[in-house]
This record gives sequence, structure tokens and C-alpha cells, in this order.
Amino acid sequence: MSAAFTLGNLAGVIAIRPEDALLTAELQAGSEEAFSHLIAQYHGPVYSLISRVLNDPSDAPDITQDVFIKVFRGIRGFHGDSSLRTWIYRIALREASNQRRWWSRHRGREVTIEAPADCDEQQNPLCLKDTLADEHASPFEAAAHEEIRARVESELRQLPEPFRTVVILRDLEGMAYDEIAEILGAQLGTVKSRLVRGRAMLRLRLGDFIAQSKAGSSRPHAQRFSPTAGRSPSPDRAALDPAACEEVV
Repeated sequence: MSAAFTLGNLAGVIAIRPEDALLTAELQAGSEEAFSHLIAQYHGPVYSLISRVLNDPSDAPDITQDVFIKVFRGIRGFHGDSSLRTWIYRIALREASNQRRWWSRHRGREVTIEAPADCDEQQNPLCLKDTLADEHASPFEAAAHEEIRARVESELRQLPEPFRTVVILRDLEGMAYDEIAEILGAQLGTVKSRLVRGRAMLRLRLGDFIAQSKAGSSRPHAQRFSPTAGRSPSPDRAALDPAACEEVV
């Protein structure tokens, strides 16, 4: 049985992309060093994906941890039918979907940060938001960039599924259409159609904000900030720049 298992693993590794083959073999052999390398390579992208797919991004750290636990436990069942990244992203989206369903069932029990949580030294009610407030000033550029990024992220989070996930995978994660189709188990035409509709919905939601951004950019010395500044853009990442949203077809 040991020989059969080894041959089965070997056949799976042969089907994997060359850059994944050695890492997969070491993971299936139980190498802690290989698993540390896997986390270092995929933790950031997986966390980014999950935080955008979830209704509440604060749950992203826990869900990301659950994803890598499932990857560790299930790596022996990975036979190279897809790339390692595709397999991991499938797990991530499944865990995020499970969390969204849980959130929908329990959202009625959530406690607002406006509710009194404690009292200060003078016995005045103290809300949770008061303990979270950051009173330090930040530079104008950072503030403007954060405002735009937060608005786009907020409106993106309001898009219905499956359009939100496709926009995230294509415009923020920079994935190719065929890889998105493989991750979602959908036809290529379906992926492209969802992307067009998702972008259109996002553009509609950002309509007022785009108008304000244009008005601001016409003033002297005004500067436009992209929510994806500092990152290498995908071919379509400009679709999430408020000033460019209306140009996307």
C-alpha cells in the first residue's frame, strides 16, 4: 500500500506546475519548513481576498487561519488537478462563504460600538468607539488616499455575489480569466459576463463619488489618489479607481 500511495503522489505532482511540484511534495511529506514557506507565500494574498469577500473584514484573520489549517490537513488529498494557488483559493472562498452564511444568521445579535460598554473615572458612560478612536493627525495625502480606498472597498463590499468575488479576483488579485473560471467552477463566458455586470454595478454605486473626485481634480494643485497606489496593477485594476470607473466597459 505504501508503494501505491507513493506512486499516486508522484502522478499528482507530475501534473502540477513545475514551481509547485517540489513544494507540494515536501508539504505532503509533512515538512514544517515547507508549510512555513507556503504561509509566507500565500498568507497576504489569501488574507486580502477573504477580507474583501467577507461582510465583516475583522473576521479575516480567523478565517485566514482556518484556511491554512484546512490546507495543512488536506494537502495529501491534493493531486495536482489544478495549480496549488487555485486549490488554496477554492478553500479560501469556501471558508469565506461559510462565514458569510454564519454572519447572516447571527447579525441580529451584534452589538453596536455606540452602546455604552464601560464608565470613565467620572462614571460617565464610555462607548467602545471612544476607546478605538485615533486622535493623532495624519498627512493630507495619506488621509485622502485612505478616504478613497475605504469608499471603494465599502461599495465593493455591497456588490451581490457572485459579481463581487469576480471583481475582486480579476481587478484586485490580478488573476487571469481562465484561472478565475477554474477557481469558481464556472464557464469563461460566465466569468466575463459577471465581471462586466459587477463593474457596472460598482460604477453606479460610485457615481456621486466619481463626480466629486472630478470636481476636486479641476481645482488648482488638486491631486488624485488611486486606491491601488503602490501596487502592481492588473490589466483591469484601473476599473477600481473612482476616476476611471466610468471608462470601464
